[in-house]
Amino acid sequence: MTAAENNKPKRDTYRHGDLRNALIEAGLELARQGGPAAVVLRAATRQAGVAPNAAYRHFTDRNALLHAVSQAAMAHLARTMEAEQAALPPATDATAAARDRFRAVGTGYLRFAQEEPGLFRTAFHVPDDMAHAAADTAAGTTGKTPFELLGAALDGLVEAGILPEDRRPGAEFLAWSAVHGLAALLIDGPLRGLHPTQAHDAGRHVIDMIERGI
Repeated sequence: MTAAENNKPKRDTYRHGDLRNALIEAGLELARQGGPAAVVLRAATRQAGVAPNAAYRHFTDRNALLHAVSQAAMAHLARTMEAEQAALPPATDATAAARDRFRAVGTGYLRFAQEEPGLFRTAFHVPDDMAHAAADTAAGTTGKTPFELLGAALDGLVEAGILPEDRRPGAEFLAWSAVHGLAALLIDGPLRGLHPTQAHDAGRHVIDMIERGI
């Protein structure tokens, strides 16, 4: 890039689409490279090619942008989980199909964490309660968020007669805690040095444990 290009004035309008979405996409790229700490308004506006003050028309501060990027990262996670389910081979019966769909939720979750650690960290960075667990902004192509995909898979286990109905309430939190814990250990903890085959086996064993325990 030439000095003239570096010094050219930024535009304060966005001619090539929705500025809010462009800033979220810029934030996602920043998060992909550097996690939640990299998502700042000035860097996002620079990436989108607009003047820094243009962002304030859509985001009151850095936390507002980070929340939107966190939700978008969660939607990416949902799409990875959906893709894992979509790639399943035809099952022999309803019981096998329900079990496969449940397991695919976990393997998709772990795959996303390892393939997109920056986005994974960002998806869970913004401190909040469960208020946004079903928000459209965190949903995948099926309209379900990661939490809802897990819930639907558990409901499938009940319908198939695998999970007793009286053990269904709260099962999301048990399954989620176990898989998320392994994901965190693999990308930020003492298991991050595992060979990919070992990491895959660890994921399989954790999902086995969840399936037996719920």
